[in-house]
This record gives sequence, structure tokens and C-alpha cells, in this order.
Amino acid sequence: MKTICRSLFCAGLLVSTALPVATQAKSPKDKAACEFTDADFRTKEILQGIPIRATFLDEVSWDIPHQNWGVKEWDADFRAMKTMGINTVVLIRAGLGSWIAAPFECLLRTGKFKYPPVDLVEMFLTLADKHGMEFWFGTYDSAYHWHVGEYEKEIELNMQLIDEVWAKYGHHKSFRGWYLSQEISRRTRNASKIYAAMGQHAKEVSGGLKTMISPYIHGIKTDQVMSGDKAITVEEHRQEWDAILSDIAGAVDILAFQDGQVDYDELYDYLVVNKELADRYGMACWTNVESFDRDMPIRFLPIKWEKLLFKLDAARRAGIQDVITFEFSHFMSPNSSYTQAGHLYNRYMEYMKLQK
Repeated sequence: MKTICRSLFCAGLLVSTALPVATQAKSPKDKAACEFTDADFRTKEILQGIPIRATFLDEVSWDIPHQNWGVKEWDADFRAMKTMGINTVVLIRAGLGSWIAAPFECLLRTGKFKYPPVDLVEMFLTLADKHGMEFWFGTYDSAYHWHVGEYEKEIELNMQLIDEVWAKYGHHKSFRGWYLSQEISRRTRNASKIYAAMGQHAKEVSGGLKTMISPYIHGIKTDQVMSGDKAITVEEHRQEWDAILSDIAGAVDILAFQDGQVDYDELYDYLVVNKELADRYGMACWTNVESFDRDMPIRFLPIKWEKLLFKLDAARRAGIQDVITFEFSHFMSPNSSYTQAGHLYNRYMEYMKLQK
């Protein structure tokens, strides 16, 4: 009996820590207004972060738990995004393996995909229309073909998907771009031919809508390096991505490297190189600011505000043109299942208000 009671108590603690702030019970003391403000304890303003203007929508997820939202929850979250200044939402991928975001006929007829209960693409486009935001469609990631060198199979599936998606959803005023979802690094550099083929096709089909990629830097925080591989140096990064970008110039419009796989002390140097390379090949240079914390032993929790601000300041100093985050709904939203995400939203909003 003691074991059962103890288990129930622990379960209650876990549930309470996972609940959003608004759903947790408040004690009588909480009703009294605090006589202090954060401004009373703020240090000298040294860091100057640039604002986040875009977020990924991670609903066909690789390693982030689902929040099981319906249209009401998503509508509220799009509203919160817009309030924060986000004007662009990017579906991170149309599908992963056999799981897909909408009933795509070109994929379902192969017999290898599970039929989805909701058309998330139509939902997100409808909400983007409503809230005056741009929606970018993320392509399909087999999580297999391109990992084993079967690039043509990955390309063929996506060529058909791009055609179907544009024919079915292209009438939405918010449909404004394409995200090429395969996230490559130095170990998968040959997959850049996927970017070239898919990016060019997507642009041709849609009348020139822009394309974006978000590769990662083979730094000290990648799974491969933490498993014993060697981290790339800044100069190696420059040389290798110079070669990769030369292969995809004209097919990709926006380069948005993920920022979380390198040490904080190295980040600025990598950002400078990213900007130089993007400029060389006529691409806009964004940064994909990760709003989750890779330094914690748990995958993944919202990042500490201090770390997020540090990265936004580094992006400003490097001349980065815009910021997308991975990702708002889990790690920065006041509606998130993570209590810390709502607090991060509050800190960000307070900071950006002071900058105006």
C-alpha cells in the first residue's frame, strides 16, 4: 500500500510540473501582486538580440513529443505567435517514414503509409490565412532512402508530392514558400543533389516561390560527435559548405543553419561564415535558433532565456537577416505543455518591448 501511495504521489508531481501555468492551482499568496518588477534587477544591457519572425511547426515529429492539439488549440497558438511578432510558419516536414501530415494520394497509393485522421496542411493554411501569416510547406523525409544513397527514390516521391500539394493547396493566399526538409551535414553532403532537384522543381511548379533549407553544423553537440566522431572546425565548415552550396545555387533561396550543435563560444564565428557563404551564392542568410536546450540531460526542454538572448545577439552581430526558431509551440508558447515555455515567452516579450 505504501508503494502504491508513493507512486501516486510521484505521478501527481509529474503531472503538475507538465501542466501549463494557467491550468495549475494558485495558492492564496499568489493573489497578492508582487511589488517588484524584473526591471528592478536587470543588469546593464549588453546583449541586443534580433527578433524571431518565423517558427517551424513540428507535427510530424522526429524526436519531440506531440501535444495532441486540435484546431482550437492551434488557433490559440497562431494568435500567440502573431502577438510575439512571428509572421511565418514552416511545416517542418510533410511526413516522416510512414506517418504523414495529410492524405497525400501520391504517397498513400504506394501502400506504405498510414492514413492520417486530420489534414494538418489544410488546417495550418486556413489558420495562416486567418491570422495574416505566411505558410511554407515542408517536403517528405523518408528517413531511409537518402540515408542509404537512394537519392533518386527520395527525389521521385517528393516530385510527385510537390505537384499534388501545389494543385490541392496552392490557392491559399498564405502559401508562400517551400522548405526542403532533409537536414544534411558533412556526412551526408551527397544528399545536396536532393536540394538541387526538389528546390528547382518546387520553384518551377509554384511560379517561383522561395525555398529554404536548415542544415546543421557538425559541431561538438551533434549525436555523431558525442558518440566519438570528430567535430568540424570553422575553416573546414567554410570549405565543405562552399562546395555544397555551389551545387545548389539557384535552387535554394534561404540558408538557415541550425545553431544548437556548436559551443556558445564558437557560435558567432560559424554565423559569420554562414553569412559569407550565403552572400557568395546569392542566398538570404537566416539562423535557426533552437529554443530548446541541448545542455540538459533530458531531451528536450525549453532553453534558458539567457542562452536564447545570447544566440539572438550573436546573430545580430554576424549580420544575420532573419530568425526562425525550432520551435515556438513546444518551447516558447504560453500554451505549451511545458511550464517553462510560457515563462520564456514572457521574458522574450518583456525584452522586445524594452527594445522598442
